[in-house]
Parts: sequence; structure tokens; C-alpha cells
Amino acid sequence: MQILYFEDYSGPAQALASALNCPAQQIIRHRFPDGESCLTLPKPLSDNVLICQTLDQPNTKLVEIILAAHTARRLGAKRVMLVAPYLCYMRQDMEFEPGQAISQGIIGGLLADTFDGIFTVDAHLHRIDHLSEAVHKGIACNIIASTTIAAFVATQYPNAVLIGPDSESEQWVAQAATSAGLQYTIANKTRRGDRDVIVDLPAFDLSGRDVVIVDDIVSSAHTAIEAAKLAQARGAARVAIACTHALLAPGARELIADNNIAALWSCDSVLEASNSISLAVPLAAAINAEI
Repeated sequence: MQILYFEDYSGPAQALASALNCPAQQIIRHRFPDGESCLTLPKPLSDNVLICQTLDQPNTKLVEIILAAHTARRLGAKRVMLVAPYLCYMRQDMEFEPGQAISQGIIGGLLADTFDGIFTVDAHLHRIDHLSEAVHKGIACNIIASTTIAAFVATQYPNAVLIGPDSESEQWVAQAATSAGLQYTIANKTRRGDRDVIVDLPAFDLSGRDVVIVDDIVSSAHTAIEAAKLAQARGAARVAIACTHALLAPGARELIADNNIAALWSCDSVLEASNSISLAVPLAAAINAEI
């Protein structure tokens, strides 16, 4: 097994290679003045090649991973798989307005036709239960990061109360809290727009407690902040936010900074200053189970 990675995601890729005890080599990228990419892969290649690249800010990255996959096959790789800790274009799973592209099926199909397997973390799936419904052939492995996040939280705030932001999060927050020996509660969320949410928190004594809002994605941060305000109003000692993917849309950092949030902890699926939680071990376990 061999990992190929791009320079901009070298740290997590090398950590994954260490967890898998396999070599990792960089794909050399040159960009022409018009923005086209020219890639050079190392030689020789193993039979099983894992291309490791996360897919936030995805459009150029999608072209490059496809170029890399086809080149790896031409150079002799028998199986070419993608490790994309953040998997793009999964949220648009239906036509919300007439004429809209259903990007989940389009990109899922493109990746299924290009790679023999996909490994990702907390894919943004709403109306389907399994990644294989979007990536319709080969390995389609969607790792749930909640227990990894909770294990980290327990080292920081040993008696924390975890708050899931909405009813969809209850199953994985409950599992995470149980695995780390933490208490939890689940908020109710009503979304009225991209930056307009109403959050309601069930009765739960938070006086003097450390509270961590746990979510898969923090983008605008409005949902997490609304939950944090409720926890603070109930007397929480400290409120932190922990997430898998810190996408952090414009204004999110400022919103977090302005609301007395003790810490923002994220996984290294999207490279960000808040990265505190490595996904190398759970990714390696999933890859070893499948290959």
C-alpha cells in the first residue's frame, strides 16, 4: 500500500501513512499561468494506491485527483482509492429549485467511476442513509468521527456536557458521550435561512458545568453560537465548540470570538488553525478493514 498526497495536505497524509505503516510520497503539482494543473507522480507505484486529498474548496482539487488517479493506473497501480476526509458536493441531494443540478449524484458518480474506493469522514448526507447511495460502486466508507471527538473532549473537559445541535445529531452524540463517559443533551433547531436559525435547549442543569457544542460541520457558526448562548444563560462555566469539519465561512471566526467561546476544536479534515484532533487512527482502521 502506498499513499500519494498533495503538498497542501501533507501533514494529515503523512500521519495517516504512519498509522498505516506504509510509504507516503508527494504528487508534484505545477500550475500553468492559465490555471491548468500538470501533475507528476512518483515511480514505481504499489499495487494499492491511496490518493489523500481533502476536498474543501473543491473545484480545482477535483480535477487534480482525477488526473492523479488516471495517471496512477497508467503507471501500473492495480487499485486506486481516494481518502478525502472532507467530501465535497454531498449537500445538494435533490432539486430544491427548478433546473438545479443534483450535485451529490453527479460528483458521487464521477468519483465512483474514477476510484475503486472512497474513504471519508462525516459526509454531509441528509436524505440518504449510506454513502454507497451516492458513490454507487466500489468501497464507500463514511467514518463517524464523534467518538474520536468525544475522546479528545474528555481530555480537555473531563466532566463536560455535550450538546448536539439538532435531532439528527442525537444518535452519534449519544454514542460519543457514552464512549467517553460524558453526559449529553440535544437541542432543537429550526432553520429559516443560511444564517438564520432558532435553537431551543431542553431542561438540563448546566450550572457550573463545562459544555461542548458538538457538530459535524461549523460553517456560518450560527447554530453553534445560538446553542452556546443558551448554555451560557443557564450558568455554564465554559462553553467550547468541537466539530469534524471547520469550514468557517466569512464572519464565522468573528462570531465565535465575540461570544465568549472558550475554545474551538476541529478535526484535521479541513486544514484550519483550530485543528486539534487527528483523524489518522480512525481512517487507518477503516482502510485496514476494507483492503
